[in-house]
Amino acid sequence: MRRDPHSPRPCLIISENARNQYDTSMLVVPIFTSAPAGPTRAPLQAGQGGIRHASVLVCDQLTTVLRDDLVHGPLGASVPVSILKAAVQAVRVAIGDPTA
Repeated sequence: MRRDPHSPRPCLIISENARNQYDTSMLVVPIFTSAPAGPTRAPLQAGQGGIRHASVLVCDQLTTVLRDDLVHGPLGASVPVSILKAAVQAVRVAIGDPTA
């Protein structure tokens, strides 16, 4: 796997808060300023979660990030629940969930 040339990249933490408090890593979805549309992608409007530009949650690149590797704290307020639901649905499609 190649290192992201845009590192550090903003991401949406989607793991449960209780897990985030006690584990050394977090489940995250990377945020790109542009990416082709598709069922494994979810749009993120400028301002949501503190993102400056309209962006895309690339849910088929779900990964973990070590807590110690997080560079910045939250960029802004939490994203709306509708964004979390869209991200979870896109992850379900990405992993081949037949009920997605």
